Amino acid sequence: MSEISTGRHRSPAPADAGLAPATDGSGAQWTERYTHAVMDTFGAPQRVLVRGEGPYVWDADGNRYLDLLGGIAVNALGHAHPTLTAAISAQLGTLGHVSNFFASPTQIAFAERLLALAGAPDGSRVFLTNSGTEANEAAFKLTRRTGRTRVLALEGAFHGRSMGALALTHKAAYREPFEPLPGGVEFLPFGDTEALEAAFADGEPVAALVVEPIQGEAGVLPLPPGYLVRARELTREHGALLILDEVQTGMGRTGTWFAHQLPHIGGGIVPDAVTVAKGLGGGFPVGALIAYGEPVATLLARGQHGTTFGGNPVASAAGLATIGVIERDGLLEHVTALGRRLRDRINGLDHPLVATARGEGLLIGIELTAPVAPQIAARALEAGFVVNPCRPTTIRLAPPFVLTDDQAGTFVDFLAGLSADLGEGA
Repeated sequence: MSEISTGRHRSPAPADAGLAPATDGSGAQWTERYTHAVMDTFGAPQRVLVRGEGPYVWDADGNRYLDLLGGIAVNALGHAHPTLTAAISAQLGTLGHVSNFFASPTQIAFAERLLALAGAPDGSRVFLTNSGTEANEAAFKLTRRTGRTRVLALEGAFHGRSMGALALTHKAAYREPFEPLPGGVEFLPFGDTEALEAAFADGEPVAALVVEPIQGEAGVLPLPPGYLVRARELTREHGALLILDEVQTGMGRTGTWFAHQLPHIGGGIVPDAVTVAKGLGGGFPVGALIAYGEPVATLLARGQHGTTFGGNPVASAAGLATIGVIERDGLLEHVTALGRRLRDRINGLDHPLVATARGEGLLIGIELTAPVAPQIAARALEAGFVVNPCRPTTIRLAPPFVLTDDQAGTFVDFLAGLSADLGEGA
């Protein structure tokens, strides 16, 4: 593998500094201003971040953090990666945005690269979006074009916050404030092939099964081996679509371009559609719905879906640059090897609070023996690490692909030094 680029790069000062927002001020001052300017949908910010470099970020008070969450699996190349920033700047300086009444070479080349990475057959097509939620919304509309309305999803599923994507999302706290949601969605027990078979055997014909190969928000839970193979058999037998949500797991996060390409997860299946986003643009907003072959690729006909910003030249340039760096620097191999070593080191800890580490590549869930994930995440932040307590008993890691062994090791050392009793000062 070639030497990994950490993205160490300082952008020049703007030509007119008056056009850039000031970053001076303490974290407390910025947080106070936040509470009067930004809707309270996320709560108070944990920190106010002002810059990043490689796998690190700095807050307004000058403190440095190792970013082991990567913007929730987004910043695949870390922060301020020179190749990515150069590609975005060059494209913006040439052609920034045109409507989708027109095409750009960058957009076309980007769609072609996605089809190639997906191993999609002839006749496949891509619908480019701005986010994973939008990609899943497009996928939900795709299911309606089958002429059926019954859609199967899994308990624990998270597919986004728009009304269609939310209809596929299982968590009641997300759904209930916005009901009634689009109908027809049924939730099956996670990873239960018998329940899956029963759902296809009973009731109205199924339009689609929508699943994540690894559930991220639910705690980094991989589908059991054989599940997707059986799902493919059943969907083919019953004329239903198999749609894989790879928004979090795609674009190298698991050590392959898509998680279903791992033999023990996908078993060699070819889905009908895949959604992808997050790491696709390395931090620039971009997503995609990949439809595999005819007739799936033509279910959404002219005028039946659209987007203003999706597939714009800058987003497409960001996606192409991200893919290019991952290939050039051998990051798929690095993600696989580092992820395995990191999980092994965590599993080797003899700590009463740490039960196990699971996942694929650099999507890792650390299962705890007690519901103290929020407390551990808070202690980690104080110690200079950004992690995510996705469940009371689970810490999620989704760091940049440019993370090194030594950097990852500092977090393992932090875990090893946690007090068994958080109330006594971990």
